Parts: sequence; C-alpha cells; structure tokens
Amino acid sequence: MNIKLLDCTLRDGGYINDWNFGRHTIQDIMTKLIESGTDYVEVGFLRDCEYDPNKSLYNNCAEIAKILPENRGRTKFTAMALHNKYSIDKLEPYDGKTIDAIRVTFHDYDIEEGLDYIRQVKEKGYKVFINPINIMGYSDEMILRLLQKVNELQPYAFSIVDTFGSMMKDDLLRIYSLIEHNLSKNIVIGLHLHENLALSYSLAQDFISMKASDRECVIDASMLGMGRSPGNLCMELIMDYMNKRQSGHYDVNPVLDGIDDHIAQLKQIEPWGYNTAYSISAKYNLHRNYAEFLLDKGRLRAKQINQILGSIEPHKKTAYDKEYIEKLYQDFQNNAIDDTDTLKKLSQELSHQKCLILAPGSSILEQKEQVQAYIEKENPVVLSANFVPDSYTTDYVFCCNAMRLETILGRKNLRKLVVTSNLLDMCDEEMLRERGQSAQVLGVNYMDLSFRENEPSDNSVIMLLRLLKKLEVEQVALAGFDGYQTNHKANYVADYMASQHTKGEEENKKIRGYMQQLEKQMDISYVTQSLYQTV
Repeated sequence: MNIKLLDCTLRDGGYINDWNFGRHTIQDIMTKLIESGTDYVEVGFLRDCEYDPNKSLYNNCAEIAKILPENRGRTKFTAMALHNKYSIDKLEPYDGKTIDAIRVTFHDYDIEEGLDYIRQVKEKGYKVFINPINIMGYSDEMILRLLQKVNELQPYAFSIVDTFGSMMKDDLLRIYSLIEHNLSKNIVIGLHLHENLALSYSLAQDFISMKASDRECVIDASMLGMGRSPGNLCMELIMDYMNKRQSGHYDVNPVLDGIDDHIAQLKQIEPWGYNTAYSISAKYNLHRNYAEFLLDKGRLRAKQINQILGSIEPHKKTAYDKEYIEKLYQDFQNNAIDDTDTLKKLSQELSHQKCLILAPGSSILEQKEQVQAYIEKENPVVLSANFVPDSYTTDYVFCCNAMRLETILGRKNLRKLVVTSNLLDMCDEEMLRERGQSAQVLGVNYMDLSFRENEPSDNSVIMLLRLLKKLEVEQVALAGFDGYQTNHKANYVADYMASQHTKGEEENKKIRGYMQQLEKQMDISYVTQSLYQTV
C-alpha cells in the first residue's frame, strides 16, 4: 500500500490547548498511535521557546528524544518548523535516534526564505516535507513555478495544504493533476485538509481515488479531528476507510481509546468542528483569524459575518491584519445617521432623571428583592440593555446587538426601543408590522457610543452609559451588571444568552477600565453585586 497516514494531533491539536497536553498524555497518545499502526506521528512544533515537558513544543531534537517511546514499531516521527519561528542553528544533525523528518511551512510571500530553510534542514540529514501554506491561494502558474524549485531541492514530500478549508473536489483534482504531472515521481505527495466546509473526509476519499497508482502519498489526520477550529480530518474515520477499501493495516481501537482518554474532554472545554462562520471564511478563502475575530465579538448574525468577510480585499486575505478587520467591523456597525432629533427627544425625557440600567446578569433574579426595593424607593427611569426582562417593567430597551435584537423584536411588551444605527435595517416599519411589534423605535449612532480614544467597546452597558452621559443624566444605578464568570450559563438570566464566545477575565479588565473613566463623569452606583465595583 503506497498511501500512508500521518497523525498531527500533538501539533495541529495544540492550537486548542496551547500545546499543554501534559507529559503523560503526550506519551500515551504516541503509544496508542504506534499500537494502531500509524505510519507517521507528528510530535509537535520545533520552535524558539522555553521548553516545558508538558507541552508539545521543542527547541531541539534532544528534547523530543526524551518523550519518544522506546518501542516505536513501524511508526516514524516528524516535527513541524516555521522557517521564521525556529532558528536552524538549534537543529542537531540527524542521528537516526529521534525524529525521521521535519515538515517546513512558508507563505506565498516568503517562498525563497522557506526554500532556503529547507535546503539547510536537508543538509543536516533529515527527510523534509514541504508544506506551502494556502495552496488554494496560488494560481496554476505559481504552482508550476514552485514545483520547478521543489524538483531542484528533491525533498521527501510536497503537500497540498488546504489552509483555509476552501477546497472542493474540482479544486483538488486541478491542483493534484498539476502536481502529479510536474513533480518528480520520487517525491511523495501529502494532503492536509481542514473542516470548514465539512468536506475533509469526502475529499480524502476523492484524493485516494484520483491519485496515480505508482505515486506514494501521505494523508494527514488527527484524533477526533482535533485542531484549530474548525479542525481536521478525523484519524479514526480515515483509518477505518483505509482498512475497508485500501487493504489497510490499522487498528482503530487504540485511537478510539486515546479519544476517550484524552481528546473528548478537550473538545468539551474548547470545541472545534464545523461552524457557519468558518464555512463563510472558506468561501472567500480567508485566513481563519478573520472569522474568529468576528465570532469573538459575539454580536453578529451569520449573514452579517458573511457581508463583512465578503468585503475583504484580495491582498488582505492570506495574512491576517487585525487593525484592518477591526476597521471593517467598525465601518459596518456604524452606518452613521443624523440622530440629533432623537438625542433631543431622549434628553427632554431623561436628563436630570435618576436612571436604573438592568443588565442581563443572573443577579437581577437572585437579588430581586433589592432591585424592587430600589425601584420603589427611587422611582427611576428603567432601561434594560440588550434584553427584555421578564420580572421587571422597563421604560426603555436599549439594543446594540443584532443577535439580541432578534429576540427583543419578538416581545409584545415593548414601549420604547432605542437601537444603534447598525440595527436600523432590522427595524423598518414593514418588518415590525410583520412581527406585530408596535414599539416606538429611536435610532442613535453606533460609533459615537462604541468608540473612545481609539479603543472600541461594544459592551451594551458601557454604550448605554455613554448615551446617558450625552443626555446629561447624572445619576445611574446598575443591576445585573455582574461581570463574566467561568460558567458562561451562570452569567445570564437566560441560557440562550450564553455562547462559547462569552468573554472572560480579559473582557472584565477592559470593562473595569471603562467604568473607572465613567465613574469620574457620572454618579454611578450598584444595586446588585458586580465584579466592576471598585468599593
């Protein structure tokens, strides 16, 4: 059989847990993969780092040697190196006692640097896999030029790497045909797939059926598809397919044991797998960090993510640019309007009034008596932020989040709805009538409330406080502004508000900073307990 399998759990899977598998787990995963008959096991990254035996990151092969099992069966071992993240001077000459091959990656904009690095790795005696990042971003002409240079280098393998998970069957056929007919016959062809379009398993089967019978190939996979979201081809599936259709020699049971013992629990903590935002990212062949950035906002519908990702310029697609996507996000959210009349009306109704903001934290249920007592005593104007509370009557509902507005518009007990300008297209009269909604809708500029001193914040309470400050409200009380806890569901009055993108202590820190600024400008008090209280 001239098709081999390479497991990349300890390397690609490390994006999920910062490569902190623990020494026992690292060794046990290797042992189970050896028992299963896996042809290659990628032990992790060679990287300029401080070595930690609990992580699958290494400074040199001597550190790798410490964790390799004594009985390796027929399994070979590899590690991956990014040419600009690992100094070649640290790599010892090959001695046949540690890893057998090194996989080297580079981008389309630093090909020469990558190839020069590969020459140096070869000179030290190692087999080399060439893994060009995002081959879907290469034109046919670029691929052919690269293959000429690869043939001169004569590496062990050249891989088709679908970095952004955008490959379909016709793409694979086109790229494979170019490589098959122009790559030296003695060079192995590799395949590394991602799960953006939920196609990795079917594409792997397509690859097996289209490959030339005399060409050696290596297919990458990982246990349970573990890898930076949305993940990889599942090792247990491709092993089973190879056994059924390709006279494979693999024992799937040790891999299944490894999943039960180590991988399944990691997926519960930090899930990976198909996600609509990553499929949209693949649709435009984008660096996945763009989708992750928008997902982490936790405030966009999938169609809005589609609109933003679709506007990314071609020259920005491959290398992630955080400032660029932040600007696209802010521009999308802004949709500037003339809100002069709205602000005047709200100022007449709210300025110099005591206001109570109800945030959706669980404390407004747990400490309901305190909140009701405050309302009865102070008779404030009550505003809720991004939700309609079941247990309280509100004078205004403020919303700056498309996902929350969808649920708010379905409520019948709305009186006045204040929405930021990015949401006004969801609130036209015809759409409201279709929902049976009769609330008065008031629009205010998104950017004016979200952006301060070059640092954006789209937290609904912060934005609402900034609005009240503009309206000359001097006294504001907060309830339900609890702060983000580890248990995401416990953060909210309703489970539907929680998501895997809920922020943690980093967001708490930012909000404390915003609150310290606002408390200097307004009289702010807390009716319920909050992580943001300074006293």
